[in-house]
Amino acid sequence: MADRAGLRERKRQRTHDAVSSAAISLFLEHGFDRVSVADIAAAAEISKPTLFRYFPTKEDLVLHRIADHEGEAARVVRQRPTHRAPLTALRDHFLDGLARRDPVTGLNDHPQVLAFHNLVFSTASLSARMNAYIARDEEALAAALTETALTKSGHAETGHAPDGLTARLAAAQIIAVQRVLARENWRRLSAGETADALYESAKTSAGNAFRLLASGLG
Repeated sequence: MADRAGLRERKRQRTHDAVSSAAISLFLEHGFDRVSVADIAAAAEISKPTLFRYFPTKEDLVLHRIADHEGEAARVVRQRPTHRAPLTALRDHFLDGLARRDPVTGLNDHPQVLAFHNLVFSTASLSARMNAYIARDEEALAAALTETALTKSGHAETGHAPDGLTARLAAAQIIAVQRVLARENWRRLSAGETADALYESAKTSAGNAFRLLASGLG
């Protein structure tokens, strides 16, 4: 029984990935707004109802590729060693992403990654959905920061009682810094620089940005 269930799940995942790949190829070739759901279903050789069982909206066909990163900042804070400050853990995680050329940092110059980012940033409905992801990331990070403060014997690391607004303000600033750094990396790569040539500059910019956060957030 377990083997059959595992086989069904693997088959479902293969279909899921194949449909998304077919959709993104069409979007990159023709533009997001010029490709219909019927076009995607035909390319993937499935029916429209079947497609919607895998992807409730057209935007989901694209953005599921970044869904694994949703809530990542909150996970970094919760999973860090207890002796490490949240902001230090987030900085180190971002720097590690730069070194790995993680696409979420913007520092990946593979043509398909650059094209994918351009698709998202240049399509209004995709950008709007990205804003929703960002808002949820901020909420999750604020909750994680509040939990961290409460574990310090009921007080924040600064010695003040934890405050929900303060946590939300901090989370918004941190997520904004990560977003701006990633967009700047992508912009420079799109202008012709290479990821390897840009790496040291991107690392310096990230270090400076997190130092500004540290001085502002205390």
